[in-house]
Amino acid sequence: MAWTDGFIAVDWGTTNRRAYRIDKSGKCADRFEDDKGVLSLSSAEFPDAVAEIRKRLDDLPLLLAGMVGSNRGWIEAPYVPCPAGIDDLVTALVRPSEREAIVPGVSFIGDGRADVMRGEEVQLLGAAAAGKIDPDSLVCHPGTHNKWALLHGGRMHDFRTVMTGELFSLLKAHSILGDLLQGVVEPNAAFKQAARHAIYDEKLPSDLFGVRASVLLGRSKKEEAASYISGLLIGTDVRIGLATPSRAVITVIGRPDLTGLYAAAIAETGRETIVLDGEQCFLDGILEIAKRI
Repeated sequence: MAWTDGFIAVDWGTTNRRAYRIDKSGKCADRFEDDKGVLSLSSAEFPDAVAEIRKRLDDLPLLLAGMVGSNRGWIEAPYVPCPAGIDDLVTALVRPSEREAIVPGVSFIGDGRADVMRGEEVQLLGAAAAGKIDPDSLVCHPGTHNKWALLHGGRMHDFRTVMTGELFSLLKAHSILGDLLQGVVEPNAAFKQAARHAIYDEKLPSDLFGVRASVLLGRSKKEEAASYISGLLIGTDVRIGLATPSRAVITVIGRPDLTGLYAAAIAETGRETIVLDGEQCFLDGILEIAKRI
């Protein structure tokens, strides 16, 4: 069986599931997305969920990535340690059957810390394998848990996770700042001012409460508060990411709404960025994996 004769790629996350039917030419011929993330399913429900994908897209081999291979997913695919490249992912594929394969995540241990990722590795390494980024790059992957990854020779050597997206969601849902975070976040002047402040003079716990006080005392506009708070969080994230010793052009990979914010914050440091669509990078990576199976 040649996987490149046609297969289904699945990016199966915690809360969402995205599936793509890849034809013989390597193009996406059909797709769907729903809210059947791994946390919505019990272990006994995964076989039916896998069968449903085939029913919707065709009876083809499945190449699955993301949280589906975690200890909360269908079948656990152990982490591949850094340094890791596409070939290392292929070697460590977990095979529920001849017609399914689960991509492992990547782990890092060093410098007195530990880190893990699942799903982002396909996009990061896929972009490098497809020649869309320099093989020696610093990559930022915004999301619920943003990743900063250092690539050498097209392989991931180091990465760090920053929980910026989750912190924003928690503040919005469970903090005294919640009413200020209902507005639209844009890379406007308020966002850039906050990002610049956080990058160069960050005192995040104090600065966050200061936003509320500034609105209460009429020193800033309530409608700009969400962008300003986002700028503080993302600026702090950028400060952490740019502590990695690299002068390479920074590649930002992910959803356009998030990559635009991170690119704007990074620009406040004078660093150059390349912005890539995460979905296309996922397809690039998953196709590279399929070619090697």
